[in-house]
Amino acid sequence: MKEFTLAELKKYNGKDGNPAYIAVNGKVYDVTNNSHWKNGEHHGFEAGNDLTKPLYDKSPHGDSVLGKIKQIGVIKD
Repeated sequence: MKEFTLAELKKYNGKDGNPAYIAVNGKVYDVTNNSHWKNGEHHGFEAGNDLTKPLYDKSPHGDSVLGKIKQIGVIKD
């Protein structure tokens, strides 16, 4: 699995032809072709970020959808 710093993850925001990646609990997921993510955005959340806290604090589905999304890497310290 590829390792990303949080700074590197910012490049994968789903804009200008870039893939859309998000991080949750130290794992990086590819949401580029996910129908719920348009132009790197999903209900006010933006790809290229660690969405752990918003996922658990604000999302009605929590982490139940992550099993359907391909993990492509991890966050390195």
